[in-house]
Amino acid sequence: MRSALSPIASARDVWAWAMYDFANSGYTTVVITAIFNAYFVAVVADNAPWATFAWTASLAVSYFLCLLMAPLIGAYADIRAAKKRLLVLATLGCVLFTAGLYFAQPGALAWAVLCLVLSNFFFGMGENLIAAFLPELAHSRGFGRVSGWGWGWGYFGGLLTLALCLGWIVWSEARGLPAAHAVPQTMLITAAVFLIASLPTLIFLPERAQPRAGRVADAWREVLRTLRETRRFPDLFRFLLASTCYQAGVQVVIALAAIYAQQAMGFSVKETLMLILAVNVAAAAGAFVFGHLQDRLGPVRALTGVLLGWLATVAIAASSTATSAFWLAAHLAGLCLGSSQAGGRALVGLLSPHSRRAEFFGFWGLAMKLSAILGPLSYGLVTWITANDHRQALLATAFFFLAGLWLIRQVDPVRGRRAALRDERSAKGGCR
Repeated sequence: MRSALSPIASARDVWAWAMYDFANSGYTTVVITAIFNAYFVAVVADNAPWATFAWTASLAVSYFLCLLMAPLIGAYADIRAAKKRLLVLATLGCVLFTAGLYFAQPGALAWAVLCLVLSNFFFGMGENLIAAFLPELAHSRGFGRVSGWGWGWGYFGGLLTLALCLGWIVWSEARGLPAAHAVPQTMLITAAVFLIASLPTLIFLPERAQPRAGRVADAWREVLRTLRETRRFPDLFRFLLASTCYQAGVQVVIALAAIYAQQAMGFSVKETLMLILAVNVAAAAGAFVFGHLQDRLGPVRALTGVLLGWLATVAIAASSTATSAFWLAAHLAGLCLGSSQAGGRALVGLLSPHSRRAEFFGFWGLAMKLSAILGPLSYGLVTWITANDHRQALLATAFFFLAGLWLIRQVDPVRGRRAALRDERSAKGGCR
């Protein structure tokens, strides 16, 4: 473990950092992936023909807000050394509006959309900010391992939250209450776990960055300057483009797995939750193992293998009619999910200059959110156009993985790391 860490980082720092992945994974697992999404389509939107599109459009709005704000917030965090303070605000915002989903009862579509958009926006801001701490904790040759530890531990947090929610639903059903009646209470469980589990991060994780000279308005100039200087970081921006493509497919799985299981495969709520539990276990294993493979094989080669795995997942899931084949696809999706998420964060850390980490992770967040607009929204449009044919919609996502596979092969991580170090030296010499 020590060989993967930065000389200034301690094991407690890494634990405190990883606890945020543990805390926030419950939100994506329960709200976006497993429970609330299917509840939104079937109950809040009453299974209307446009219900799946309404879900994906709501997510698209929240991701568009993240897309606009992420680079600015990242640049501001660098100038003011404010990653920790902004992380506290993002956490409280996500917890508050997740709890607000408790009131998303049948017919309360506008309220459900409002709380979904705002909770997901604050979640995205927190995700970017916590990622910007990674280069302060890991050695450049240990980014993959440390990122994998965080993602892997995070999936166990998602499992804990999902297990608590599943237990509540089973307890309610045993007393004669339908699963739909228990879903609103799971939003309170999710919010509580997020808040409690994030406390180690908010208390113990140190902010090592130092404020830089400048005004708040300088954040805009930092963002605009970085956009003008993309030619100085060609490999980073090639990777961000590749990430936008393949993450669009990943976001389809995250946002629509439960909906697909229920609508295309006929799974019950309980069966769907068991499926998501299995996916999270596989994702935790994938994140842990992939981090070590990435440091050994190199990030581009490792991510190429993961994208081939995603293409196999889509082919199996879209063609499966038996539940056994679909369960196989789900386990493979879990392995690829943990691997692709951990690998992308580590590669951004490797290609980012030291003094502009939060800003560059803001651009990574921008790419992630753009992908989260493109993938689920295109899926929702295909289901609407094809009269709720979820199999055709899933097959359409293969295009995103193919595009990402082609683009990732053009990224040279060694050349990209040199560009980041050159920028850092020029910044210290006052030449930039």
